[in-house]
Amino acid sequence: MKNKSLLKKGIGILLLLIMSAGVLSGCGKTSSEEEGISVYIGGTIFDGSLDPVKGAMSYGYPFTNNALTKVTPESEYTGDLASDWKISEDALTYTFNLKEGIKFHDGSDFTAEDVVFTYNEVKNNQGNNENVDLSRMESAEATDDYTVTFKLSEPYSSFLDQTACLGIVPSDGYDSKTFDTVPIGTGPWKVIQYDTAQKIIVQANEDYYGGVPSIKQVTILNMEEDTAIANAKSGELDVVMVDPNYADEEVKGMHIENLETMDVRQISLPVTAETSYITEDGQKIIVGNNVTSDKAVRQALAIGIDRQKIINDALNGIGKPAEGFTSNLVWGNTTSYEDNRKDEAAELLEAAGWIKGDDGIYEKNGKKCEFTILSPSGDTARYQLAAAVAEEAKTLGIKIDVDQKTWDELSTAAASNGVVWGWGQFDPVVLKNLFYSDSFTGNGTSNTIRYSDAEVDKLVEEALNSNNREDAVKAWKEVQTATADDYAYLYIVNIEHSYFVKDDLDISVDTQIPHPHGHGAPVINNMNEWTLK
Repeated sequence: MKNKSLLKKGIGILLLLIMSAGVLSGCGKTSSEEEGISVYIGGTIFDGSLDPVKGAMSYGYPFTNNALTKVTPESEYTGDLASDWKISEDALTYTFNLKEGIKFHDGSDFTAEDVVFTYNEVKNNQGNNENVDLSRMESAEATDDYTVTFKLSEPYSSFLDQTACLGIVPSDGYDSKTFDTVPIGTGPWKVIQYDTAQKIIVQANEDYYGGVPSIKQVTILNMEEDTAIANAKSGELDVVMVDPNYADEEVKGMHIENLETMDVRQISLPVTAETSYITEDGQKIIVGNNVTSDKAVRQALAIGIDRQKIINDALNGIGKPAEGFTSNLVWGNTTSYEDNRKDEAAELLEAAGWIKGDDGIYEKNGKKCEFTILSPSGDTARYQLAAAVAEEAKTLGIKIDVDQKTWDELSTAAASNGVVWGWGQFDPVVLKNLFYSDSFTGNGTSNTIRYSDAEVDKLVEEALNSNNREDAVKAWKEVQTATADDYAYLYIVNIEHSYFVKDDLDISVDTQIPHPHGHGAPVINNMNEWTLK
């Protein structure tokens, strides 16, 4: 995987020649751009609105708009616009005390009224924001200029996680259409130019209460990755997100940073036998899988594959083997075990009645030990992971077919096939999505394996009903312990995000948070702390 094809290198050289002729759009810094730095952090920031009311930048850190709380490098929550908070004994009332003297980019004062407006705007338009869940918020009230009280309809410990995901907008200055490209917030950066699908230019907020950024301007460019690398080689970019398979490229004047994430790639393995199922909208689909429903198959894969070899083959060796959610999450509780135990995997399968056929693939009752793993169309890294897992599985006598489907197709196909998922968020409610019995709908991403265990359901409910983070975390950890022995998900890798960084730019690695599932964008979480040497 480390060797690049001649075609790819040829394309890179051609792009460099075109760029030198001044033909490439978005290349070459204008006089205003030369005041700061230019970065390529992938295209996801351009894919939707920049409006936090519509779910923009809901990764738990400030950018243009600050939230009530934020995530620390230790994956804990700390106050951002809020100085502190308390939760009632019945877990139905959350009270936040706000910091005073903070101003929005337009010069208006930040007060409790802005928080209430923002939360009500999301609550009343929940369909426009799939990243912040306020479904259990009953009311938001400003009890004075710097105190906000939230009432919940039922206990929901994840509400605290939502407060780190929702940036606050000014109640008097909010305009839904304008904020798609030019949001006004209290954050360290102000958008001064947005060229659709091309570039976003932000300037340092000189009044930022968290400390004025030393770099005064940043241009975020949108382009193909090959183009970005070509621009980096010509000195046009200061930070470039790259696929792991590019990470061994030599770029003069730049070095590679492989940054820690809490983003895990895992393969769902349906735990029930194949049957038909009628969804809520009356659609008849196939759910379950007659091969992966055998726990021996799931366990043999978990202990038998060589995760490091898979990472080497699919991701250029970048990433850490994973057997569960990562230890850099406060609520993560990975049960670590040794993999690449191929002899033990064979014993498990044979004890369960599987017999190896002449072609080296196990069979049972006339059925091959064969199933399909799907990855989303266009996601090369996930497809490569699936293919590398299939190669490893073959050495265990398990045949895996690899295919790609659109996300719409995956929403139903996941009920009867393995799928390469990416989960990476600070909110432990993801565990409810994965294991809670009632989460399965037959059309979506929740509990596609049809996991069902009364004790696990009880633990999930206990975690959600908690009135303090400590008890919630304890219950979420128990959920992971209780489900670990079922091997319902084949955890493969805790990915790392790779970036080429100019040698004279310090992106403050020590204050980077473990990147959530935001593709390349999370590197800007501490951009206000970057410095030019």
